[in-house]
Amino acid sequence: MPRVLILGGARTPFVRAGTDLAELDVLDLARAATAEALARTEIDVGQIDEVIFGNVARPVAYHNLAREVVLSLSMPAHIPAFTVGLACASACVAITSAADHIALGNADVVVAGGSESLTNVPLTLTPRLARGLIAASQAKSLPAKARSLADVRASDIAPVAPGIRETSTGLTMGESAERMAAINTISREDQDAWALRSHRLAAAGWDDGRLGREVGPVYVDGHAVTADNHIRRDSTAEKLASLRPVFDREHGTITAGNASPLTDGAAAVLLASEGRARALGLKPLAAVRSYAYAAVDPADQLLIAPAYAIPIALRRAGLTLEDIDLFEMHEAFAAQVLSTLVVLERNGIGRVPVEKVNVMGGSIALGHPFGATGARIVLTLANEMHRRGARYGLATACAAGGNGAAIILERAT
Repeated sequence: MPRVLILGGARTPFVRAGTDLAELDVLDLARAATAEALARTEIDVGQIDEVIFGNVARPVAYHNLAREVVLSLSMPAHIPAFTVGLACASACVAITSAADHIALGNADVVVAGGSESLTNVPLTLTPRLARGLIAASQAKSLPAKARSLADVRASDIAPVAPGIRETSTGLTMGESAERMAAINTISREDQDAWALRSHRLAAAGWDDGRLGREVGPVYVDGHAVTADNHIRRDSTAEKLASLRPVFDREHGTITAGNASPLTDGAAAVLLASEGRARALGLKPLAAVRSYAYAAVDPADQLLIAPAYAIPIALRRAGLTLEDIDLFEMHEAFAAQVLSTLVVLERNGIGRVPVEKVNVMGGSIALGHPFGATGARIVLTLANEMHRRGARYGLATACAAGGNGAAIILERAT
C-alpha cells in the first residue's frame, strides 16, 4: 500500500471563546486554516482529491462544513468533501480517514482538519416551541395560529444549547474527570502542577518560535489575530491552588485552572501518497505509521480510552511504548492526562517519560476547539518530530461517549 505522508499544515490562533475571533463562524475559521495550509505547502489545488473536516457543534447553516470549505475557497468544484464527528477526536477521524483513502489508492492528496467556534454554538428551540411555531406557520387563520401556540410555556422560550452531559450517565465531562481523579488517586497538587507545566512550556514554545510557525494570521475587521491568547505566563502554583473546584465544590479537584478552556479555532493538515509527494517535489514532515480507536463504558472512566487505543496502535505499528520519542496528548483535564499515564503503567504497557509529553504545552494552555484539536496535536507532533529528527511520535485524544484515538507517526525519510 502507498505510504501516507504528512506534507504540512497550519492552524489559526486558538483563542478563548468570546474574544478575538468571536465575530467569525466555524466556516471562517476552517477556511482560514485551510488557505494557510495550502499556501505553506505550495501545492496546486488541482492536485487535491478530497477534503475531510471534523466539527462537533454543527452549525445549522452548514450541513457539510468540509464541502463549504471547498466552495468558499474556490477550489475545483469536482473535489468531494465530507464532515466527520467523534467529539474531541473528530479531526483525528478526518486525518485517519484521509490516510485510509490514500493507503488504499483511492486518493493521492487529501486535506484533513477540523474547526470549532464555541463562541457561536448553534442554539435550538425547545421541542414544544418548535412544534408550535411550525403549526402556526401552517395555520390558515389568525385564531388557528394562536391555538397552535396555546401550549407553549414561558420556560419554552429560552433557547436550548448543545448538550454537555453524557446521555447514558447524565454526568458532565468535568464530573466524569472528577471520578477519574478519585479512581486513580490523582491529587489536586499534581493536577495543578501539570497545568502550570502546560502554560510554561506553551509560553516557551511561543517565545522560541516553534508554535508560532504553525499558526497563520486571521483577519478580523482589518486587524490580524496572530497568537493563542489563553497562555497564562504569570501563572503560579499558588494562583492555581487558590481556584475553587468547579464540579464538586466541597471535595473536588477539577478547577478552571487545570482544565482546558472553551476555545475558537481551526487546523488543517495536508496528506499525500509518497509517490505523489515525490512527483511534486514536496518534502514531508512525517509519515502515518498506524492508528487505533478504542472505547470504554462512560459510566466507568469516561476519558480513559486513549490508554486502550495506544497499545492497539503500538501493536499495529510493531512498536513498544519505549520506541516513542515524543507524545502529544490532548489535555481535556490534567486529571485525564495523568490518569492515562497511570493506567498505561498499571496495565503493563509501560511508563511514559513525562519529559517527552506535550513538550510545548497542551490543550490546558493552548486551548481546545473541539473539532480542531486532533489536527492541532498531529500537526504539532509532526513539526516537532521533523525539527528534532525523531523517529516515532504518538498523538492521542479522548472524546465524549468513552471514545479515544491514537495515531503513530514516523520519520518520513
